[in-house]
Order: sequence, then C-alpha cells, then structure tokens
Amino acid sequence: MFNELVSVMKNLSVILYVVIFLAIGGLYVLHFTGDKKNSQAETVASVPAGAIAYVNIDSMIVKFDMFMDRRDELLEKQKTAEAELNSKGTQYEKGARDYQEKVSKGLVTRATAAQMEQSLLQQQQELVNLRDQLQSNLIEEEQVMNRQVIDYITTFLEKNKSDYNYQYIFGKSFGSTVLYSDSTLDITQKVLDALNRQYQTEKK
Repeated sequence: MFNELVSVMKNLSVILYVVIFLAIGGLYVLHFTGDKKNSQAETVASVPAGAIAYVNIDSMIVKFDMFMDRRDELLEKQKTAEAELNSKGTQYEKGARDYQEKVSKGLVTRATAAQMEQSLLQQQQELVNLRDQLQSNLIEEEQVMNRQVIDYITTFLEKNKSDYNYQYIFGKSFGSTVLYSDSTLDITQKVLDALNRQYQTEKK
C-alpha cells in the first residue's frame, strides 16, 4: 500500500509547459465603406506590415532562466515531501510487522491486538491524508510558478513594447489557435535573450 502511495507522489507532474500567456488573437475593427463584396479583401489589406509577430511558448518557457530556477525550487520541495512520506511510511510498515509478529506468536491479548490494529488503521489513514495534502500543495505551487513566469513575460513585453513595435504578439504552441505562422515573424529568441538578461540582472 505504501509503495503505491510513493509511486503516486513520484508520478506527480512538476512541469506544465503549455500556458497561453499573450493575447491569443484579435479582431480588427473596421469601418466598412464601398461594396460589401470587397469587405474580406479590405480586412486583409488593412493589416499594416510588421503589425504582428509571435513567440513559441514551449521553447520560450523551458529556456527562460526564471522558469528553470522556479522548477528547481519545486523539485526540491517535491524531494522533501517524498522524504517525509517515506519516513512516515517506514514507521507504518514497522508497526504493521510488529503487530503481525506478536499476533502470530500469541504474545498479546485479543484486546491489545484490537488496539494495535486500530492504531495501524489510523496511521494508514493519516498516511493517505498526508500524501493527498502533499500532492495538492505541489500542484498548487506548480500552478503559482507558471503564473509567475507568465506574468513576468507579459509584464516585460508591456514595458518594452517600444522595442518590438508590434500591435499583436501571438503565443504559439502545439494545439493552440495559431494554425500557421510565417517563420520570419518569429521573435522568440529575441524576446528570450532580453528576458534572460533582465532576469539575471535582477537576480544579482
């Protein structure tokens, strides 16, 4: 039973790579003039050159130094949680062996055996509760970590928008709403380099 609990902890996902963190899509508000049949052509023509760019979310996040630091911190917390669960699990297994040995040898009365069994059941439930609580804590911290990274990136783009001079910056990832993008519009590396420079400066 304990091995199953540890397995669940070890299988806990630590990294969520795909979070859409920028404006995903936009509607161009147009004043229609002339023939309605030409409205679609007018919409395409109205988008100024250089108004749109995109970043690859998957690549950016996993190469962002802040994400790497936060991920390492989370992994350390996971190790601590696993150690705590292992310690309490070892105590439970020791108590269970002691109970089985004494009962099989007739070294305790039925009343004492019943008390020991009840104590083991309580320890087992506490172990399950601890596992669930640790797992829940790690999941919440992972979610907070991702939001912190996304907030940092979006805040950076907002503060430095004059450096990029785009009306829209899309976030592209597998399964996202961006079905096609011209590679010449990819500014992932440019943004990533600037992000890491700023983060490392602040970190020092």
